[in-house]
Parts: sequence; C-alpha cells; structure tokens
Amino acid sequence: MKYLIVGLGNIGPEYAHTRHNIGFDIADELVKQLGGTFANLRLAYYAELTYKGRKLHVIKPTTYMNLSGRAVNYWMHELKIPLENILVLVDDLALPFGKLRLKLKGSSAGHNGLKSIEEVCGGQNYPRLRFGIGDDFAKGRQIDFVLAPFAKEEQPELPALLDKSVKVIQSLVTIGAPLTMTSFNK
Repeated sequence: MKYLIVGLGNIGPEYAHTRHNIGFDIADELVKQLGGTFANLRLAYYAELTYKGRKLHVIKPTTYMNLSGRAVNYWMHELKIPLENILVLVDDLALPFGKLRLKLKGSSAGHNGLKSIEEVCGGQNYPRLRFGIGDDFAKGRQIDFVLAPFAKEEQPELPALLDKSVKVIQSLVTIGAPLTMTSFNK
C-alpha cells in the first residue's frame, strides 16, 4: 500500500512557518519523525519513507500554492498512486486554531491550493487533513493573516499540534480513514 502525502505551502524564506505553510510544517515533522530527508526533485521537495509496511511518498510542491495541482498530478502519475490515496495537509480558516479535521473529500472552500488540485487532478475525492488556523483578522485582511506567522500565544502549542498531525497521518495509513476520523475528529 502506498500513499502520496502532500504538504501545501509556498517556497521561500518569507513564507516559512506562516499559517498558510502549516502543510509544509506537518510534512517536515512527519519526515523528521520517520528519519527521512527531502530531495529537491521535479516540481517538489520529495521524501520516501516506510511506516509499518506502507510506502509514504511525501511532497512539498515548489510550484507555489496556487499551482499545487501541477506537482500533485505529476507525482500521482509518476508513482501510480490513485487519487483516494493522496492525503493533502492544508491550513483552514474555517476551523479554530489547532483544530484538526480529517475529511475524505470535499470542496476547496476557496483555498487556492485545493482548487488547483481539484482542477488538475480531476475532482474532490481525495482525503485532506485540515489544520485550523482560525479567522482572527479584520475585514479585507485575510491574505495578511494567512501569510503571517502564528501569534505568540499560539506558537508554544505548535509542536504538540504538529505531533498530533503526524499521529493522524500514521493512523490513516495503518487503520484507514473511518477509524482515524472517529479517533481524531472530535
């Protein structure tokens, strides 16, 4: 059984550890915990890991958020991984900070990275781990909010939340989505 784990974010130091890059941060934590390293390959930083007999192919697209679908489509076909075995790690404004929600499919909800994947890869039938970043911004300031680092009071909670995100991924690939959703979507 093999999976493509996709952390969404933007490349470049100005985007590092911002709310919009939480997908990259989760992917980094997964690769670190499983003892892997990323290589800069076609359209993405790529790592190949094994966890309990499952092959995990982890990518962080280098296409920037709005063109994430190009990288996902390339690696999906290159590795012959079906859409339903792709897990996308994504920030979500609609969830309070730190809330994790695993979904098997769904709309992009206005998220440009998900929109790109949907358009290029042919649909919404792929799981996604949504990481709540909250919506504490003034009207018209959404872009500034998502491209900013987490608030000082949120930062101490991030290591435990990244660890919990890794546990969700490990659970998904070993026991499947229904049991994982029952355990973690509280």
